[in-house]
Amino acid sequence: MPSPDLVPDDLWDRVAPLLPPHPSRRHRHPGRRPVDDRAALAGIIYVLRKGVAWRDVPASVVGCSGVTCWRRLRDWTQAGVWPRLHEMLLAELRTAGLLDMDQAAIDGSHIRALKRGDHVGPSPVDRGRPGSKHHLIVDAHGTPLAVSLTGGNRHDVTQLIPLLETIPPIRGLRGRPRRRPKHLYADRAYDYDIYRRLLRRRGITPVIARRGTPHGSGLGRVRWVVERTFAWLHQFKRLRIRYERRADLHQGLLELACSIICLRRLRTSF
Repeated sequence: MPSPDLVPDDLWDRVAPLLPPHPSRRHRHPGRRPVDDRAALAGIIYVLRKGVAWRDVPASVVGCSGVTCWRRLRDWTQAGVWPRLHEMLLAELRTAGLLDMDQAAIDGSHIRALKRGDHVGPSPVDRGRPGSKHHLIVDAHGTPLAVSLTGGNRHDVTQLIPLLETIPPIRGLRGRPRRRPKHLYADRAYDYDIYRRLLRRRGITPVIARRGTPHGSGLGRVRWVVERTFAWLHQFKRLRIRYERRADLHQGLLELACSIICLRRLRTSF
């Protein structure tokens, strides 16, 4: 039985309906029973928190081997479990009045990539070593709305529109789902007039610091929440340094971490 600290009941109640069913077993020679999904999720969260290698997952703590956990992460990522979980929690936050999309902030953060793979490139802030970059957009409270992964040499502004497009349709209230913030705050890396025009076409007012002007614009009073959310994400040790060769698996871990952050906000609201 996995530790309840790794997979609490409120998390499991939301994840379980999203998991794909196991293949039907043969009637005459069914073989071994599949490992319990909750134990596999506990192993995934253990790796996410501790940053250990999959082979070092303690079966006595989570209830299954690390190889099994990795396979479930692969299968559940391919099935789209993590984006649906994140979207569900965002809808719950909006229902509870805990989501403020009038203001949003966006930024990027470099991480080192120890292995080659997709979305890895020479990092300009790490002497050209292989690296990746997390791109994040949050609401006024720092709730993660969308997150993406690129190579370390990709400029932040190139992911501005793609990241906005990945914000899910957030339900939870009567009327049309919400997908766009009213104001978007960003630092000087996003200071390009063409992107300001693209934002205005989408009904978003850009509030972006100008390059070549002295610091102290005052945007930090709003933008600091995205920096705090990066700190929350990188408390999950598996996200501080990229070990996965496959970009989709690292993206899945990012989305799972965002869902856990959303769930924490729901818990503290009551």
